[in-house]
Amino acid sequence: MDMLLDLIAGYGLLVVFVSVFLDQGGLPIPAYPPLVVTAALAVDKGESVLPILAVATLAAVLADLLWFTGGRRFGVRLLRLMCRLSLSPDSCVLMTRDIYARWGAPSLIGAKFVPGFAAVATTLAGENRTPVPRFVFFDSLGAMLWAGVAVALGAIFHEAVNDVLLRLEDLGRYGLPLVLAVIAAFVAYKWWQRHRFLQELKMARITVPELYQLLSGGAMPLILDVRSPAQRDDGWIPGAVFVASLADAQLDPQDEVIVYCDCPNEASAALLARELKKRGFGRVRPLAGGFHAWQAEGYEVARDV
Repeated sequence: MDMLLDLIAGYGLLVVFVSVFLDQGGLPIPAYPPLVVTAALAVDKGESVLPILAVATLAAVLADLLWFTGGRRFGVRLLRLMCRLSLSPDSCVLMTRDIYARWGAPSLIGAKFVPGFAAVATTLAGENRTPVPRFVFFDSLGAMLWAGVAVALGAIFHEAVNDVLLRLEDLGRYGLPLVLAVIAAFVAYKWWQRHRFLQELKMARITVPELYQLLSGGAMPLILDVRSPAQRDDGWIPGAVFVASLADAQLDPQDEVIVYCDCPNEASAALLARELKKRGFGRVRPLAGGFHAWQAEGYEVARDV
């Protein structure tokens, strides 16, 4: 534990940069504790906390730029990968994407304070072709605000932070394992949340061949497309109605409804399907594999002329 405290005391800014960069890069490494501790130690030494704020902001923006660039280059493919690996799969659902569709780049100011949204906001910005200067401006404001809260907590409650550090130091060799145990508990909690969320999405799906046979047989189910506007550039299933948010799904109840998206586990489609069932719709099923699976089968795709 002494080694860890010495590391923070001697290389505080480096510790802040690495922890924030990894945290915002998507790894389950909490960045707030190092920020709070480093700020508290700086106040005790009579040093300014502004360098800590600047380094944390820079690290966050650099990490976000990587996701932004990836979103611009790979679009939905990167979003699918992120949502598949993320410990917060709810970040990819319809309501979360609706935040960026509604507010655009300014939503980045508060993105890091919204559970789930921060994980994909920067990638959505790239996918939606947000201009780089505009992205950097609003993302920097958001990163500064997010880091500023942690720095302020460390500065205001520096005495309490010091008491905690002293208690950990008194634990000697048991202090570091305790810190690691807390981090492991945090990761385990996030994994449990992911498992519970995926369990909630379990419901009957319709496969792409089944939907094709249904349409070929003359049936006219209501087909809802809940992808983002940018994703519809690749086309959509003929006859599908675009639904940008839950609020847009103000439709009259129908007996047969098919909902599709383009995210792992059909998360957005399954959540909207559950909502429609509550509103009195009859048979509502997500499309297994979403639009990507439909397109991969070579079936007809509608596009703007």
